[in-house]
Amino acid sequence: MARYTDAKCKLCRREGMKLFLKGERCFSASCAIERRPYAPGEHGRRRGRKPSDYKLQLREKQKVRSIYGVLEAQFRLYFAEANRRQGATGENLFNLLEKRLDSVVYRMGFAPSRASARQLIRHKHVLVEGAVCDIPSRQVKVGHTVAIRAKSQNIPQIVNSIKDTAKRDRLPFVEADVKKLEGRLLSEPQLSDLPIPIQENLIVELYSK
Repeated sequence: MARYTDAKCKLCRREGMKLFLKGERCFSASCAIERRPYAPGEHGRRRGRKPSDYKLQLREKQKVRSIYGVLEAQFRLYFAEANRRQGATGENLFNLLEKRLDSVVYRMGFAPSRASARQLIRHKHVLVEGAVCDIPSRQVKVGHTVAIRAKSQNIPQIVNSIKDTAKRDRLPFVEADVKKLEGRLLSEPQLSDLPIPIQENLIVELYSK
């Protein structure tokens, strides 16, 4: 399966903001955006011309893809599904992305990043409603319980992630018991709850052309 294999810090530098793709590193002095706050590449420090509408739309879409770790074809499918549903397409899109199992595990604090959450899920360390699930893209329903398997609770990346949960933004649509290592999706995720500013209207405009 295709996946992004280049340095994740380049993605943050490209967007000019922290996307929190590398867990603890993002909160330390080693964060690339702190040391080199300009775009990657030989022209990264140059002042460009005023960006076109298309460029703004494209960059916003690429930023969101980087945050959630999905490739273009998969992202288009999410957008198509969001567009089919009733309500605002932008809100629907982020509702689908936030209810992915890897995103829910990350939001609960059981993994330092979404990439780490995907690894835990694929290695069968995560339970949904008491059953092992190894599909990171599975949609978690409101009220469903997500937990770490008992025999997996001493994995270093899980233990270290739990220690760092105080640095994370607490989101109202999830709850987690860090002692039992289980949590629930309390309500439908709302775009206004997300800690990173996102202009969903630009993405809708891009795909509506």
